[in-house]
Amino acid sequence: MRLFVAVVPPIEVVEDLSEFVAPRREHPDDDIRWSADEHWHITLAFLGEVPDWKTDELGERLEAAAKRQKPFPLSLRGAGAFPGVPDARVLYTGVRDETDALKHLSKTTRAAANHSGVTVDGRKFVPHLTLARFPRPMDVTRWVRVFDTYSGAEWTAGSLQLIESRLGEGVGRSAAYATVGEWEFLG
Repeated sequence: MRLFVAVVPPIEVVEDLSEFVAPRREHPDDDIRWSADEHWHITLAFLGEVPDWKTDELGERLEAAAKRQKPFPLSLRGAGAFPGVPDARVLYTGVRDETDALKHLSKTTRAAANHSGVTVDGRKFVPHLTLARFPRPMDVTRWVRVFDTYSGAEWTAGSLQLIESRLGEGVGRSAAYATVGEWEFLG
């Protein structure tokens, strides 16, 4: 299974962001592949292909990490691009986390995966929610300026999810996501 660990915003946060994104989706630029609202999440650790036999131990370790985590406030605001604004492949909205809980949670979920024998993508953790992807590098200065004005409501993150991504099985040959496990923060 192709897996990642994430915090998923509540429906009211998704709906608010969707309302802001909607008129931008109507832009006639064929090079923009907008992410579906139901796919919006904040990735803590990308695990890639994980053999089925490792998922039980992985789930137990993620559950233990979640039990140690207290719920914490988050909000979506601002914008950015990977790898950078002049050569973007990904457009995202930022995540405001005044407690740095996401950074800590990313470390603990990555450690849980590593202790389960699962290799974690080694990229530096940058809290974000992917809005769109580009098939080739693009200068997205104007898009970052537009989305930099977005400021969503604060919510309390209360759980983490282990999500399976099935490439090419979603609408328009995008990925289809399925939650494999979810664990509440009990702190």
